[in-house]
Amino acid sequence: MLVIGSAAASAALVIVFLVLGGSSYAPADVRDPCEPRHWRDTGDLQGTAEQFTLSALDGTACELHVSRETLIVALASSEGRDRFAEDPRLEAAVRAGLRRAIDDAERAGELSPLVATGLRELAERAPVSELISLIRDAAPLFEAGGLLAPLGGLLEGAGSLLP
Repeated sequence: MLVIGSAAASAALVIVFLVLGGSSYAPADVRDPCEPRHWRDTGDLQGTAEQFTLSALDGTACELHVSRETLIVALASSEGRDRFAEDPRLEAAVRAGLRRAIDDAERAGELSPLVATGLRELAERAPVSELISLIRDAAPLFEAGGLLAPLGGLLEGAGSLLP
């Protein structure tokens, strides 16, 4: 009796699987990194940092004409980073990706205009290796006091320009 019940349950599972489209496999479409990213209110710093990173990755991938997933895989390994480092468009793409993330964060109200301006300046002047590190992990930007560290020198230099 137990064997018959097990066989019936197995057959039911296979039938449900087939009815729900399990007989064919079609991979999900990869999201176009050039499409705008909607920022949602996560209510925590980690979620904001993740959205910033995804936006920066999308912007960089868009500039390089690759998928965000391809870029993530390349940045995850030293061989992949070396391959992308040979691309003469890399520096401009990384800077564009960060500008996009900064713009998105400012539009979403996660960055003040003053901080966004400072970060844009940082994105234009910092070494590209540091910017890649920022794209890989944006959490330090959004942690308590995190914005003051990378902007300290920029804000000190701009002190005479502020009223």
